[in-house]
Amino acid sequence: MAVEVDPNLMEKIQAAAQAARHAAETAQAYADQLAAGAAAASGGAIDPFVFRLAIFVLAVVVGYYVVWAVTPSLHTPLMSVTNAISSVIVVGALLSAGINSDSGDGAGTARLFGFLALTLASVNIFGGFLVTERMLSMFKKKG
Repeated sequence: MAVEVDPNLMEKIQAAAQAARHAAETAQAYADQLAAGAAAASGGAIDPFVFRLAIFVLAVVVGYYVVWAVTPSLHTPLMSVTNAISSVIVVGALLSAGINSDSGDGAGTARLFGFLALTLASVNIFGGFLVTERMLSMFKKKG
């Protein structure tokens, strides 16, 4: 059972994938420059990995406090926004998980973290839809 794909649609998908790949490479280049700048500014005392880990930990802490500080009336719009953000994470995770294993030393690690990010983002999206559905059902008239 072969499915024929419209060639124009396939070109658009490939162009979108190329644009996402370019954006990921650009973001990686910026992160590398920031990490190298931090290492140079500290005289080599800060390892670039530690710098990236610190950014990740700060993002987790800020995200935690942002989510728990939101009033209940704003949770549904917040869920919608986090689902949109999670969809961006899914795209990045798919790109990371799709790296060829023969491409270098960190390919296996990138695939592992890509798979973990994909799994966690999928759980977040699915849970977000469940919570949104439950909250919207609270506004429906009973009877």
